Amino acid sequence: MTISTVEHNRLRQSFEGMSSVWLFGYGSLIYKVDFPFLEQRPATIEGWARRFWQGSHDHRGTPDAPGRVVTLIRQPEAKCKGMAYRVSPEVFEHLDVREKNGYLRFSTPMAFEDGSSTDGLVYIATEDNAAFLGPASSAEIARQIANSAGPSGPNSDYLLNLAEALRALGDHDPHVFELESHLR
Repeated sequence: MTISTVEHNRLRQSFEGMSSVWLFGYGSLIYKVDFPFLEQRPATIEGWARRFWQGSHDHRGTPDAPGRVVTLIRQPEAKCKGMAYRVSPEVFEHLDVREKNGYLRFSTPMAFEDGSSTDGLVYIATEDNAAFLGPASSAEIARQIANSAGPSGPNSDYLLNLAEALRALGDHDPHVFELESHLR
């Protein structure tokens, strides 16, 4: 049940005349950097909360037994810390395929730790995509993560790697850490 957004994303933004673009990563893009970048900086975006509400049918699960991965949900007053990468536009050829299971590219303002800010792109799996699983109790989400695996490995590795990467960034994400405690 891959919900391919590759072609849709390639029509969303024009990179004509641009030599680089900022990309905000808040999930596996923090710890699994399988693309070249020109610069990397911790960043924060406002009004968004990280949630394990997106199904993964192609990486951390299968069509019959989807795993759960993070997406962003609008939440006033929330701040989501992650990693920003300045990349060449060609990198999106790879990233659009990597993030194809329901994720769309959106523009977002992001703030850096030194107080500066810029606009960049972020991949978000919105509630209207066919792979969206939505909320469930922390115990249910952790159980699904514990029992799921796909071509990219066990779903539990995704959660544990993300929790470790967030600690390294100095971020405390209650949702992620509660799921981690259920999993352990």
